[in-house]
Amino acid sequence: MKILITGGAGCLGSNLVERLLPKGIEICVIDNFATGKREVLPEVSGLRVVEGSISDELLVNRCFEEFGPTHVIHSAAAYKDPENWQEDIRTNVLGSAHIARACERQGVRRLIHFQTALCYGRPDMVPIPITHPARPFTSYGISKTAGEQFLMMNAAVNTVSLRLANICGPRLAIGPIPTFYKRLKAGQSCFCSDTVRDFLDMQDFLDLVELLLESSQSGVFNVSTGVGHTIHQVFLAVCKHLEISPPDVPIVPAGADDVPSVVLDASYTKETLGWEARIDFESTIRRQLEWYDKYGVNDVYSHLKREE
Repeated sequence: MKILITGGAGCLGSNLVERLLPKGIEICVIDNFATGKREVLPEVSGLRVVEGSISDELLVNRCFEEFGPTHVIHSAAAYKDPENWQEDIRTNVLGSAHIARACERQGVRRLIHFQTALCYGRPDMVPIPITHPARPFTSYGISKTAGEQFLMMNAAVNTVSLRLANICGPRLAIGPIPTFYKRLKAGQSCFCSDTVRDFLDMQDFLDLVELLLESSQSGVFNVSTGVGHTIHQVFLAVCKHLEISPPDVPIVPAGADDVPSVVLDASYTKETLGWEARIDFESTIRRQLEWYDKYGVNDVYSHLKREE
């Protein structure tokens, strides 16, 4: 098995490299390091790292031709600037189209794509079933959904797209957990949005990806615990971990580009693939915070617009 991972220096991609490389699997990573870090990919046998963007069709085609992957994990995504529609389109739409075509030409046996749960927009029901229509309304959500559609229309390649909950694990650099940890450690004030999210442990996520690398099942799947928690609950968990008496914090409504509740129904995933999350919320948050205790928090990104 030879796996090409786009966005392999990001949180999900780098954790996959760490899981798969010791198994003797050859890996090629393409990453432009816009949000990923070069230093998380060691110079070791079996790992090839190519710096560049998947929006560069010539670079993508050259990597596929030279490396010859049997499997592709498409983790690359532009999200750090919600106003940069052009970059979202270049990476999330055009880049995904380049990956789809390259997989077809190379005869790739398996393509696994990571999709945002924001593809559902503001849902009619929660937990959100896999049959819920896609109604994205932000640049990130719209571009990721268009990219997913290009990938799924390519019938020549066995493709699965995973619509993901908030995955927690080493090098997580987006969302409320690193934000609260970094600000509370620095003695800075915080606020909580009046929103609900589901949080999935990295170990459960990696178990599913490994299962899918060996599976022939195609289609679209929700990946989550199916249980929602408020952002204020996350805040309290971080305070408890840091042994800080929880201060009173403003709880503000979801912004115009946010969604009040995003909790995914993963029952179809369990029925079809036999996978379900095993690590509970408390353990997931604790494991994440213990990682920050050891390694710290550097950059924190967001797909949401900054409030003026």
